[in-house]
Amino acid sequence: MGRRLLQSDRNASLLIDVLRSCVAERKFELLDFVIMPDHVHLLMTLPDAMTIEKALQLVKGRFSYRLKRELGYLGEVWQHGFSEKRADTDESIAKYRQYIAQNPVKAGLAETPDEYPYCYGYLAKRKARRG
Repeated sequence: MGRRLLQSDRNASLLIDVLRSCVAERKFELLDFVIMPDHVHLLMTLPDAMTIEKALQLVKGRFSYRLKRELGYLGEVWQHGFSEKRADTDESIAKYRQYIAQNPVKAGLAETPDEYPYCYGYLAKRKARRG
């Protein structure tokens, strides 16, 4: 992404809404995520009919469309391409979850992962508190 397009609550919340809609439609399962001001980390499980390219095209396309339509954004949203790493063992999944959780801490955006509002852990705990 490069620019700090996701640093606003409005834009980060919109991306979270896009992710939720994809999960609700069973496009993929989202195991973990963090939305940083200028990039995103997603840990996902894909159904057999879905490739990583299709899944990210779906997320990027929906977010771009809604950002432009709902919020009037006129510029380019995403950089071309993405980087992919496979996690095919419980150990590697745990390693990536830890990496994702620590991203906002390492960037100085939160003292602990639980304080950062644009990540899976924070939102799951908030949902659990509501009942």
